[in-house]
Amino acid sequence: MNAKHTQQKQAAGTPTDRTNVTVIGLGAMGSALACALLDAGHPTTVWNRTPQKAKPLADRGALVAATPEEAVAAGELIVACVLDYDALRTVLAPAAEAGTLTGKTLVNLTSGSPEQAGEMAAWAGAHGAEYVDGGIMTTPPGVGSPEMMFLYSGSEAAFTAHRPLLSALGDPLYLGTEPGLASLYDAALLGLMWATFTGWLHGTALVGAEGTAATDFTSVALRWLRGAVSGFLTTYAPQVDAGRYPGDDATVDVQIAAIGHLIHAAAGRGIDNALPELLKSTMERASSAGHGNDSYASVIEVLRRT
Repeated sequence: MNAKHTQQKQAAGTPTDRTNVTVIGLGAMGSALACALLDAGHPTTVWNRTPQKAKPLADRGALVAATPEEAVAAGELIVACVLDYDALRTVLAPAAEAGTLTGKTLVNLTSGSPEQAGEMAAWAGAHGAEYVDGGIMTTPPGVGSPEMMFLYSGSEAAFTAHRPLLSALGDPLYLGTEPGLASLYDAALLGLMWATFTGWLHGTALVGAEGTAATDFTSVALRWLRGAVSGFLTTYAPQVDAGRYPGDDATVDVQIAAIGHLIHAAAGRGIDNALPELLKSTMERASSAGHGNDSYASVIEVLRRT
């Protein structure tokens, strides 16, 4: 069955509120994106440098384009998830030179830096396309869940127009018109995730040395994170914005003393202390800079200075 016939067949049986969408890149994440769009009933065209990766999607009703130019021509909205920004420009260059990108919206879910997002927005604009950059805050199995967050920045008009379709991928959160915001938030949130993971694993190793199961510790840790820790973040955020850090809950110097107990307990049980030692060093620099009697939020002044 040729591409034109398949596309006509899809359009004939598709509600008018569905958008013709193209997915460029069919790695694990790109394939998950295409599956979610198909499940939502959107006529979906796919393209990948290795055509064999498209077969499972074709079996589910996707139109497989022979070339990137054909893929771009088929979709009103182009969703890209490839290796990097350079690879995306290379893939889209023939379509851009032919004018096929003009009038399209490019939603780029490729991982990269804020600076690369800005450059890509300018490149897309120069070829007549609206540009939205995105950050996927889940792994492939989570794509399609309304509980999973997708970050977007760039053209507000394009985001608003395609928000119903983007909701098929996950909960869409628009951050602003600056194209690099989604990438910046993505990096910041990943840093938070890794720090949380490693802190949890250090704690798990510590209580595990006394025979506590990870599952038992985690139920207590989650209660602590949802309650007290999230409350601290809510309290500290306006302090950071104001640049004033009243130490009316617990001061940096008190925290330094407390983390000493953690380091002592872990050392006595053979647990690696690289993470708490790093945290203690950062607290001590904040104290030396005059924030010993301030709240823990004042540590940000040391981080900014660094």
